[in-house]
Amino acid sequence: PAAPGLRALARELLDSLDAPVSEPEPELPAAPSLPRGSRGRELNAWTGRAAGCLLGKPVEKIPREGIEEILRATGRWPLSGWFTAVGLPADVAERWPWNRRSAPTSLEENIDGMPEDDDLNYPMLALSLVEERGLGFTTEDVAQLWLDNLPAGRVFTAERAAYRNLLDARPDTATYRNPFREWIGALIRADVFGWIRPGDVHGAARLARVDARLSHTRNGVYGAMWAAGLASAAMVCDTVDEVLDAATAAIPASSALAAAVHFGRSAAAEGDVASGLDRLHAEYGHLHWVHVLNNAAVIAYALAKGGGEFGPSVSIAVTAGWDTDSAAATVGGVVGAVSGVGEYWSKPLDGRIATSLPGGERRIADLAARTARLAEAGR
Repeated sequence: PAAPGLRALARELLDSLDAPVSEPEPELPAAPSLPRGSRGRELNAWTGRAAGCLLGKPVEKIPREGIEEILRATGRWPLSGWFTAVGLPADVAERWPWNRRSAPTSLEENIDGMPEDDDLNYPMLALSLVEERGLGFTTEDVAQLWLDNLPAGRVFTAERAAYRNLLDARPDTATYRNPFREWIGALIRADVFGWIRPGDVHGAARLARVDARLSHTRNGVYGAMWAAGLASAAMVCDTVDEVLDAATAAIPASSALAAAVHFGRSAAAEGDVASGLDRLHAEYGHLHWVHVLNNAAVIAYALAKGGGEFGPSVSIAVTAGWDTDSAAATVGGVVGAVSGVGEYWSKPLDGRIATSLPGGERRIADLAARTARLAEAGR
């Protein structure tokens, strides 16, 4: 635990951040004209999200150069499949230790279904939220769902600050002592809101905003809206480029989030992956590795550069070296929905997702069926 003096200083600094934040209704570009209704892509979307997340889990918190060194040392550079500790020299392992929580369940030699992860817990919660409260759910409904279902020890950064504020009965859950409110947490919660509103990018973004504002502000909220827009478009579009085009309507055009997305797509238009990632790191490398702007740029880059192929797309998202599992989860959900998920990536999941939510392990097919029912009910 931190010393009392250090904790007091932290509180003083956090209090200095708590200036009032104006959050007007965001003005969005015109909605694209897309087909509506389910096309049966829900299973591939869930599977793709899980597989992408799983690929990034063992190297979460390891920077880009460490990921490359691990892959070169194990003969797997450039990344095109699961990570392995087999053949990894001891000095490399010591220099770049695997993610302590994830490595026992996310390396090629030990994968047995999809292990528990907040990148999957939150979409499961979103599914339950809409089933229980309908499309008119409120931010207060989201708060109650968290308190009823989320173990406090499995929430992090902005969500942990908001959870603490809920327990303290503070109404300003997103802003009080929450320096993480423009990080990636709300973005990882948003896919289901798009999957149940196929082709309705604005409708998906609206649902994501209601959820996100419990814990985030401004670009943190816009990141969730964009992810929901991507997920919505991925359920009906024929190419990933069409998905990226459609999702621009989910966020304010003048926002820093929109600029990050544009930068990521532009970087993908020229040069190889290494030079593209160099550009991203030069532009956004000053940000924390779980900030929303750098990770949104990576997601856009991976989607644009991956050519609609699942393996290359999620591999790019991971080798970028920021929030590896979260970025690859979002990318995997999009590319999985549009292009499908090959057996190499889907088979180790065994159709199962572990969770810390009440009720225990979930079947991916069941989650997909529930998602499809909501998509049909909302038409």
